Amino acid sequence: MKSLHRAWIVAAVAFVAIIGAAGFRATPGVLITPLEDAFGWSRGTISLAVSVNLMLYGLCAPFAAALMDRFGMRRVVACALLLVAAGSGLTVFMTASWQLVALWGVLVGLGTGSMALVFAATLTDRWFVRHRGLVTGVLTAGGATGQLIFLPVLAHLTEMQGWRWASLTVAAAALAVVPLVWFLLRDTPEEIGLTALGATEPVVRTPAVRTPDGGAAARAVRVLRDAARTRHFWYLAIGFAICGASTNGLVGTHFIPAAHDHGMPETTAASLLAVIGVFDIAGTVFSGWLSDRVDPRLLLAVYYALRGLSLLILPRLFAATAEPSMLVFIVFYGLDWVATVPPTVALCRKIFGADGAVVFGWVFASHQIGAAVVATAAGVTRDHLGNYDLAWYGAGVLCLLAALMSSRIVTRVRDGREAAILVG
Repeated sequence: MKSLHRAWIVAAVAFVAIIGAAGFRATPGVLITPLEDAFGWSRGTISLAVSVNLMLYGLCAPFAAALMDRFGMRRVVACALLLVAAGSGLTVFMTASWQLVALWGVLVGLGTGSMALVFAATLTDRWFVRHRGLVTGVLTAGGATGQLIFLPVLAHLTEMQGWRWASLTVAAAALAVVPLVWFLLRDTPEEIGLTALGATEPVVRTPAVRTPDGGAAARAVRVLRDAARTRHFWYLAIGFAICGASTNGLVGTHFIPAAHDHGMPETTAASLLAVIGVFDIAGTVFSGWLSDRVDPRLLLAVYYALRGLSLLILPRLFAATAEPSMLVFIVFYGLDWVATVPPTVALCRKIFGADGAVVFGWVFASHQIGAAVVATAAGVTRDHLGNYDLAWYGAGVLCLLAALMSSRIVTRVRDGREAAILVG
């Protein structure tokens, strides 16, 4: 009987770690209204803390990828989980809005950003040759799984016990995963005398992967400088910024308060967002499987186009109860939510080679910049206009633009020329 390759155990530990850190991703949507009621802060003020978090969540990513190369995934991820636990747990003592920005924004932002999606990209690059796309999809779905687990729990705790219990639950979940990561996660298969799953011989880590001089930050900046000279980097980065704007920034942050504006109970809205997490898991895993078989540029174009059309319809679907039309949107949007990640990781790996994980870190940074801008902009729009309609329609149009850009992503062919693939 063939024994289980250690890569699967490492991937399982990573999946649990991502779930543990994902508790905070469910927090803002659930707590915006309770914090508004408890402290009298405006929705724009609370959204600012979310924006700082999303910004750091992204900007840390390329440096985290380089730090994982230099110090190892285990150390970086364990420290990241401790930051998430501290930032979430200390919110129970806050009395002013700047403290929310410091804790939610800075501490938790640094923690979540230090593992984020680059953790999945780095791990699959080191531990898998076969099934890379599939495993990337599964690990990416870990965030959705965490959202699925935490959203209804946090909504119920907030309703029954208050928002502080929800914050403490997130802190406890992140803290509980630290021992698992420390004792079971390993940085490379070569470290324990193995080869990556599907590899025929051990991988020699080249300077492109481990740069002893200049440090992790210097390498991250160098990789950005080189990548930014290419058009395909900007197509990926701008498209992913729009992806972040339309998911974490808008739906993830404002769907629950927007539904509440239309008379829907927060627990019902949180349950709908959790259902998005259910279908997100299926959509992301399937997208990873497709990324091993279908041109990832085509996948991105289709995903963004369908997302844009669904957002243009969403404002008409809100009601005091979850109507069938809203349920159709929830299922569809869930399937599409993080489906963009596996093809984006695949393109970064294919185009930029050994620097692919760090390049994806920068592309992911743009994702979170887009999310941060829209998280605040949507909150301010709601404060001034009394509704979110402009935010929904604007995000829909931007997604259609992302679909167009994805269809124009270029790849370098053997003779050095750049060739563009037109979709449709």
